[in-house]
Amino acid sequence: MEYVRLGSTGLKVSPLCMGSMQFGWTADEETSYSILNAAYRAGINFIDTANVYSRWVPGNPGGVSEEIIGRWMKKFQIPRASMVIATKVRGPMGEGPNDKGLSRVHILREVDQSLRRLQTDYIDLYQTHYFDEQTPIEETLSTLDDLVRQGKVRYVGCSNYPVWRLMQALWVSDRQNLVRYDSLQPHYNLVHRQEFELELEEVCLNYGLGVIPYSPLAGGFLTGKYRPEKEGVESARAGGAARYFNDRNWVLLNRMEEMGSQLGERSISQMALAWLIKRPSITSPIIGPRNLEQLEDNLGALGFDIPNELVDELDRESDWRTQ
Repeated sequence: MEYVRLGSTGLKVSPLCMGSMQFGWTADEETSYSILNAAYRAGINFIDTANVYSRWVPGNPGGVSEEIIGRWMKKFQIPRASMVIATKVRGPMGEGPNDKGLSRVHILREVDQSLRRLQTDYIDLYQTHYFDEQTPIEETLSTLDDLVRQGKVRYVGCSNYPVWRLMQALWVSDRQNLVRYDSLQPHYNLVHRQEFELELEEVCLNYGLGVIPYSPLAGGFLTGKYRPEKEGVESARAGGAARYFNDRNWVLLNRMEEMGSQLGERSISQMALAWLIKRPSITSPIIGPRNLEQLEDNLGALGFDIPNELVDELDRESDWRTQ
């Protein structure tokens, strides 16, 4: 496994990040342990979670994914220093007016809860899950700066930030000598490119931010399991994938399947992940396997390099500027 730097920091992470939204949702605890163990044996040292995972599931109060990760490290005696653990704060964790957002009071409360659930005394990468229009960015960044100085957090990042808010945050950090965002977690994949590429990608390249995109397989669309000739596929995320159902993307899937065959029976999902990994702006796509078979397939994306001419073809066939 060749590890990569997270942006301009000295932190080294695996070129695939283990997402954990499925833990305690579409993967039960024992299955989650098996996935984590297999990923760890394969050299994956980077895990991404969030305090809200997965409150949308009936009976799930949030924090379940963090708890599973914490119990996994303790049960299997995983050395804490061998892992890079990222979690997030912003979403609602209760019903009160201060039980969400990026205010000082909410962040200070939630960081301690995340540390407790993860059974650790520090978080490697603490991310603001999406921006809070009701809290001054100065308040958020000064609170994150305090957490870094206290040793509870090593680095900070953001997720789902529009470019204006990201630039505002970088400017405030520079002007007030506060910790800055070292990473961005955007929604980005081969069939969802414009949101990141329009402006955010250039900012990340110029300012040295690591990029850890979520939904790299477009909610399962880029696995090839959805096809126009197939009946409805049973999946917890089928609704999210439906937005990509159009003639252009069906053609793209067929071409990716052909390319995979040319490169030694590579799957469509491996092609999609390998395309992301090869982009200069990308640090570590976040995968979300819910079983060992899916994990094995995802890991296969690390075993080959897409020829430049095929990368160029995928770029052209999925270019949002020509849609």
